[in-house]
Parts: sequence; structure tokens; C-alpha cells
Amino acid sequence: MSMKRQRSAEVMERSRKIFPGGVNSPVRSFRSVGGDPIVFSHGEGKHLTDVDGNTYIDFCGSWGPLILGYSHPAVLAAVQKQAARALTFGAPSEEEVLLAEKIQSWMPGLEMMRFVNSGTEATMSAIRVARAATGRNKFVKFEGCYHGHSDCLLVKAGSGLATLGQASSAGVPEGSVQDTITGVYNSIEGIEEIFTNWGSEIAAVIVEPMAANMGLVLPEKGFLESLRALCSKHGSVLIFDEVMTGFRVARGGAAEAFSVQPDLWTFGKIVGGGLPAAAYGGRLSVMEHVAPLGRAYQAGTLSGNPLAMAAGLATLNAMEACSAFERLESSGQVLDQFVSKYLDPHLKAGRVSYVRKSSFFCFFFGAAQPPRNFSEVSACDMNLFNKAYHNWLQQGLYMGPSGYEVGFLSTQHSPEDLERLVRVVAQSL
Repeated sequence: MSMKRQRSAEVMERSRKIFPGGVNSPVRSFRSVGGDPIVFSHGEGKHLTDVDGNTYIDFCGSWGPLILGYSHPAVLAAVQKQAARALTFGAPSEEEVLLAEKIQSWMPGLEMMRFVNSGTEATMSAIRVARAATGRNKFVKFEGCYHGHSDCLLVKAGSGLATLGQASSAGVPEGSVQDTITGVYNSIEGIEEIFTNWGSEIAAVIVEPMAANMGLVLPEKGFLESLRALCSKHGSVLIFDEVMTGFRVARGGAAEAFSVQPDLWTFGKIVGGGLPAAAYGGRLSVMEHVAPLGRAYQAGTLSGNPLAMAAGLATLNAMEACSAFERLESSGQVLDQFVSKYLDPHLKAGRVSYVRKSSFFCFFFGAAQPPRNFSEVSACDMNLFNKAYHNWLQQGLYMGPSGYEVGFLSTQHSPEDLERLVRVVAQSL
């Protein structure tokens, strides 16, 4: 298959004169995989079309929110109806209440919540509220888990099981990260050591309950349970960052999928149905510290934007109507079967490992076994992934341009699409 890219190249040449790296979010720049980014024009169902007229089967879904595919009729109708009424109020609306009530019906334990505009806002606010509720400053995150780009969260781990305050971005003052403790994902011994050293000072533990920003790394048995037990013992707030897993891994999110209940959640992606929206919330005893009830200040002119609320509500309603989780799990099992059929020799030879949970999937090149943490992910053959990625594009398959990202299934993918995907991966190897 021959892909023309002249128009994309022309647009990117103009874009680089305006935006840093030519993009408005770093991973879009293709720095990881090399080459020029693709500039897209429109999407419908499972297909994306670029400005040169090339069409791709999409397994990125705008990084997860488009669980129903592009331009779903019910979502478009809801947005168009609301757009005719008002684009924004900056004041209370019934739309935000309707979506919040729907989310509460899916998420037991979500007693109070607040809408914001991005996952970064949600995680930043959740940590602020946890600090206000506990009167403590320190919190724990895990290497390889991405929680947005607020200063205190841009921290990487050093040697050993945990380190304090090492920034991984220029422009982040040392003081901003001095209370950030970084642990190793899936290390029960590591989190126990952290609490032994700082338990009485830890306001919160924030974790991707199923890590999906370093490829797909599943929690090992006992890991999330240990976080829950330690937070309960030491009076710390357990925060599940479900910006990616919420409304996608299960109806009740990762809390349902892994039978572990946090104190706070953060949500994004699907909650806005493809428009900018996110949320944080959880136990009333924690959320009552948010202004105006409490002294933890957080605000946003466009929070609860009626367009995003309409899109999010339409998405969740449509998911219920089409039994989305059952359909996605069925598609995932079909994908598993094709992986066994076409990749078995490569799996046995240790050239690639495969991980899937619900509608998330990932191929780790050069890994004999699925990685358990960020160090093991980083040891995978990213150069091989980068080469394979461009072959996938030439074959009309689109996924996120990085070996540290995951693939997403939508309700629009057919068994034929899944077979094509796996055959192309096998061909690349």
C-alpha cells in the first residue's frame, strides 16, 4: 500500500513555525518513532482519514475517549442540540447534574464529585484535596505512571525502591517536588518501605490501577490490595487515576475490575465523549474540603461545559444501549485468538509479548514476558517498535506513535480488523 504524505508534510512545515515541535502535545511530534506526523482531516466509525486522503483503521481513538468510534450519531446529535442552546454558561446547568448522576450510578462509592477540563486538572486537584483533608504534604506516585503535567507530578524514580523529589522536566523547581515520593509499580516491598519511612507524613498515594502510560502493565495480585491496606492503616488517601481506565476497563472502572475501592478517583477521556472534560471525586469526608464547602480552592470558568456534558452523557447512554462492555470483551477475546494464531512462534521465541485487559492491548517488542514495571518496559526493544510502527502506517493501521502507549478497541472494530492488525504485527516481526 502506497501512502501519499505531501499535504501532511506541507501542513507540518507551517505548523513548526508556530508551535513548539509543530504540535500542541509532545507525543504527536513523532519524535519517538521518527518521521513526520500525520495530519488528520476527519474520522467516522473506526476509520481516520488524513489531509492527503489516506484512510486508516484507528486503534488510538484520540488516546482512548472514542470508545464508540468517531462521529457516533447519538453523540453528534447531543452536541448539535446543545450547541444550538448555548456553548457555555459559566454557571450551573442541568446537563452537568445529569452526567454526574449517570457517573454515580456506574461508580459505587463516588459520593461527591467535581468536573474540570483535563486529566491534569483532575489529578492536581485530587492531590490538593487529599492534602487538605489530611493536613499532610507528602504523597506517593509510581515510576512510569503518568498523572498529567502539574509540577509536583513530573517526577521520576532514582536508584532503589523509592526516592524523594527528583524532577524530570525543566522548569520544575526543586521545591515543587520535595514532597513527592516515587515508588516502583508492582513492588509491595517498596510501598511497605515507603510507609515505614514516611507513613505519618503521607497525605495520599496516587496510582494508575492498571498502568497504561508505559505500555499496558497490569497490577499483580496483592499490589492494589496492599496500597488500600497501607493507606487505611496510616490515614492516607488512596487515589485511583482512572483518566484512562474509567468507563473503559469495566462499568465500575478499575475499582470494579480489581475489587479494590479508592478514596478518590480522577476521570477523563470518555467522561467528555471526545470533548475536553474530566472529573475528580470520591468519599464525602474528603470532598467536603473542596471550596466552597472547605478551604481547598479549585475553580474553572469552563468546568462543566454543557457541550462536553452532553457528549459525555450521550456516550454513556449509548454504551448502555449497545452493551458496550460485553461487546468489547468479546472483541478482545477474538484479538487474543488471532495473537495465538499468528504470533505464537514470536511469543515462544521471546521476540514479543502481548498484554490485554478489556479494551486495552499492547505489544512489547523484545520482551519474553510482559513487563511488571517501568524499568522492565524501558528494557524492551523500542527501536524495533519504531521500525514496525511505520510499517503499520503503510498498511493502513493507526496507533499512538510511541512504544510506551497502548492500543484501544472500540465498538466499531470487526473481527476482520483485528485479524488484519495481528497479521501486520506478525509481518513486521
